[in-house]
Amino acid sequence: MVDVQAAVTAELDRIAPVVDELGERFAAAGHELHLVGGPVRDAMLGRRSNDLDFTTSARPEVSERILRAWGDAWWDMGRDFGTIGARLGEWVVEVTTYRSEAYDPDSRKPDVEYGDSLAGDLGRRDFTVNAMAVKVPGRELEDPFGGVVDLATGVLRTPGRPEDSFSDDPLRMMRAARFAAQLGFTVAPEVVAAMTAMADRIEIISAERVRDELVKLISAPQPRLGLELLVETGLADRVLPELPALKLERDEHHRHKDVYDHTLTVLEQSIDLEARLGEDGGPDFVSRFAALMHDVGKPKTRRFLDDGTVTFHHHDVVGAKLTRKRMRALRFSNDVTDAVCSLVELHLRFHGYGTGEWTDSAVRRYVRDAGDQLARLHVLTRADCTTRNRRKAQRLARTYDDLEARIERLEAEEELASLRPDLDGNQIMEILGIGPGREVGEAYKFLLELRLDNGPMSTEDATAALRGWWAERG
Repeated sequence: MVDVQAAVTAELDRIAPVVDELGERFAAAGHELHLVGGPVRDAMLGRRSNDLDFTTSARPEVSERILRAWGDAWWDMGRDFGTIGARLGEWVVEVTTYRSEAYDPDSRKPDVEYGDSLAGDLGRRDFTVNAMAVKVPGRELEDPFGGVVDLATGVLRTPGRPEDSFSDDPLRMMRAARFAAQLGFTVAPEVVAAMTAMADRIEIISAERVRDELVKLISAPQPRLGLELLVETGLADRVLPELPALKLERDEHHRHKDVYDHTLTVLEQSIDLEARLGEDGGPDFVSRFAALMHDVGKPKTRRFLDDGTVTFHHHDVVGAKLTRKRMRALRFSNDVTDAVCSLVELHLRFHGYGTGEWTDSAVRRYVRDAGDQLARLHVLTRADCTTRNRRKAQRLARTYDDLEARIERLEAEEELASLRPDLDGNQIMEILGIGPGREVGEAYKFLLELRLDNGPMSTEDATAALRGWWAERG
């Protein structure tokens, strides 16, 4: 554990030019200002951030006046919740009026009431590790709910009764899972019990807010911890039912593991391979979510054969459809949805490669179908091997190494990334003596298939093939 006092002192020294000046400006206006929540927690963990959250006794109109005079830019999108934001150079701050908020049983939005005390404001926060504040200027720590101890012991608790906290904002149940994944903390038993008893309460939360928490959880360092908590408490049945549905299935290649455990292992192995996707090494949500969803088609496609074996034919196609349906329900963008679904649908394609029997035509089609998701498909395919048989795992890895080497060779020779026919639309129309229309598209498709089968062709050979195709059409 980081030396808390030293870590906080060092971080406060670093951010002093911002926090002290703001503290003085609010004090001059007759109001309190406290650094609060995540920045205080992260300072104790030895982490740095230039995004700073404050809470204040000032009402939003006062905060706005002060921040407009202080920053380079300001915004008030959070005014309905008492929040005013501002930027000064590399620093971003948000100042929120002391408040309390609660949900009507049938409402998706919180009712906001302003408070008059720091203690009241901290008491309404989600977890004790986020219910600590530092007064500025002055640097006096306020920790009325034992957040420092919980941070030191790695326990996630609520400031008051978890039932009250989750009733006020049901999304906090998902935040508990997210913080477990981000910080590696243990969630207190009473918090788990409340999450289980109140799981159906999450249904009043908008799909967009649920989606955002899910993205943060899956992008965390240890998403398995959070996902297992969602499944254990029944929250996953409401927000991602495809995951717990895997729990009773058995993987046909690894019968010692159910598909649920296999899936979480694939996710972890996918994370280990993220360095292949770019210089920063992750986190890559698309790659991770594809790993999480790659086998969700198995429950609907499971068939028991007479010899006792189990099959899951076409679970890749079915899984892609189920994934698209879920991602649409969670309001993901079309681009992210298309990328994930493409990976789910293609994740079995490599297994037709055998020991390298694919023709160059098949390799070209593999690259063409993967498109801009090829690097992620490499990661997912490699991560999908969870066998404990070391010899088998090494053989699969060598085979995929061979496929990647062939792709690199063909890429160098043929520019696979920009695969297109040897004649463009204008040349097609000129050669055939036709204008724009359906026939041009059909000719283009014919030439593309020819390119995939044969590789690059000369203009003369492509022209001859096009004329022959056109003649056969009559």
